[in-house]
Amino acid sequence: MRDNFRILKADIFLLVAAFIWGAAFVAQRVGMDYLPPFYFNGIRFLLGGITLLPLVLINSKKSNQLNFFQKRDVKGVLVGGFCLGSILFVASSLQQIGMIYTTAGKAGFITGLYVVIVPIVGYFLKQDIHFGVVIGVILSVIGLYLLSINEDFTIDKGDFFVFLCSVMFSFHVIAIGYFAPKYDCIFLSCIQFFVNACLSLIVAFFWESISWQAIYGGLWPILYGGFMSAGIAFTLQVVAQKDAPPAHASIIMSLESVFAALTGWWILGEVLSLRARWGCIFMFIGAVLAQIWPYVFKRNK
Repeated sequence: MRDNFRILKADIFLLVAAFIWGAAFVAQRVGMDYLPPFYFNGIRFLLGGITLLPLVLINSKKSNQLNFFQKRDVKGVLVGGFCLGSILFVASSLQQIGMIYTTAGKAGFITGLYVVIVPIVGYFLKQDIHFGVVIGVILSVIGLYLLSINEDFTIDKGDFFVFLCSVMFSFHVIAIGYFAPKYDCIFLSCIQFFVNACLSLIVAFFWESISWQAIYGGLWPILYGGFMSAGIAFTLQVVAQKDAPPAHASIIMSLESVFAALTGWWILGEVLSLRARWGCIFMFIGAVLAQIWPYVFKRNK
C-alpha cells in the first residue's frame, strides 16, 4: 500500500513538472515580446542556476560527503557542466529563435521529437534500437509533415529552427547519460545553467539590445522560465524518478507537448488547424510508443 502511494505521489510530481514545462513554451513566446532571444535565455538560465544552488549545498550536507568539491571531481564536474551547458546553449537558442516565428503549441510538439531522435543517434553510437522506435519515427515524420510542411513542400522558418533544436536536445540527453552517472546530477545541472547563461549573455551583449527596462517588461515570463521551468520542475523530476516506474515517467513526460498546445490555446488564443491537430496526434503517439515499447514487449515476453 505504501509503495502504491509513493508511486502515485511520484506520478503526480511528474505530471506537475510536465505541465510546468509545457506552459513554459507560452512564457518563452510571451518573453519574445519584450526581450531578444539570447538576452531572454541568459536571464532565465541565470535564475535557473541560482535556484539550484541551495539544492547543491543541501545535497552535499545531507550525504555528509563533499566528494565533488575535491580537486579531481571539481575538474570533472566543470568539464561535464561546460559540455552540457554548451549543447544546451545551442539547443535553447535555436528553440528561442524559432519561437519568434511559430506558436507555442507547435514548438512543444516539434521539440518533443527528441524522444525518437535519441535512439536513432544512439544506433549510430552502436546502441541497440527496438522496433517501437521505428514505428515512432514513422509516425513522427508523418506528424511533422502534417504539422509543419506547407503545400509547396517547404517548412516554416520557425518550425525548422525548433526542429534543429530538437536534434540538439537529443545530443544533450545522450551527453547527460554519459556525465550524470559520474557526478551529482543537480550540481551538473546548476553548472550547465550558468554556462548557458554566460554564453547567452555574451552573445546578447555583442549582438542584441540590452536594457533593464526590457527585463522589467518581461519579468513574469523570465521568472517563470527561470524559477518554475528550470528550478522547480527539474527538482520535481529528480525526486519523482526515484519512485516512478520508467513506463509511467515516459508517458507522463510526453504530456509536456500536449500541455504546450493547451496552454498556448488557453492563454495566447493559438488555434491549430485540423491538419495540424492530426499531426500532433501522430507525433504524440509516436513519442509514447518509442518510450514504452521496451516495457510492454518485455512484459508480454
